[in-house]
Amino acid sequence: MSTRGKIEISTELLRTLHRIHRQLTDLRSQIARGPRQIQAGETMVAKADADRQAAHDKLQKAKIASDEKQLQLQSRELNIEELKVKLNVAASNREFALLKEQIAADEQASSVLSDEILEGLERMDLLEKSLADAQEELERQQTEQAQRVSDVQQKLKTLHSERERVEAELEVSEQQIPAVIKSEYKRIAAAKGEDALAPTEADSCGGCNQTLTTQVMSTLHLSQLVRCPNCNAFLYLPEDRRVR
Repeated sequence: MSTRGKIEISTELLRTLHRIHRQLTDLRSQIARGPRQIQAGETMVAKADADRQAAHDKLQKAKIASDEKQLQLQSRELNIEELKVKLNVAASNREFALLKEQIAADEQASSVLSDEILEGLERMDLLEKSLADAQEELERQQTEQAQRVSDVQQKLKTLHSERERVEAELEVSEQQIPAVIKSEYKRIAAAKGEDALAPTEADSCGGCNQTLTTQVMSTLHLSQLVRCPNCNAFLYLPEDRRVR
């Protein structure tokens, strides 16, 4: 137990200081949460944008492939027409037969190519739907993010104002701390925040659960400064424990 002689300090003051430090911890936590919420929203917007871009790229790739096959089909159909012209002026039966075989083969290939083009067009319909859905999701995420940023900024404004009020309340309360321990209290509070103080709980430190001796508890009942021998917190009796 770390004390410097018998230093009297109000139990009510210690309770008040701890309450205020807890308020500040909660306010600072909420303030820190705001930017993280905005960042999480930005991540969702970025993902939606990446999904939209991926859907766009797939559609463009499918369109290019379809256009290439359309050109192939046109070229093959022109070639078939040229072969038919040659067929009409074939110089021999053999040449006629070869041309017929070539035309049949090209027509079969054109039929397969036509089927592939139709399948590609159907796939493009699905890809266009996927792109539209992705665009809609991106716009939804952007709208929600804009609202989120507005809400967080408004909340942060309120939280900062509340923190300033509580910090001012803490400053007033700290003026009541005995001068002999004030600098030590300030140092520990700056390092540990609300953990610089702790109530007793069933004759134990409420901060670290260290069992307290009868002497420590008796000293607390006399409204004298006591520090936890384990975690060094400023101890105080909870409201359901009377001070002598």
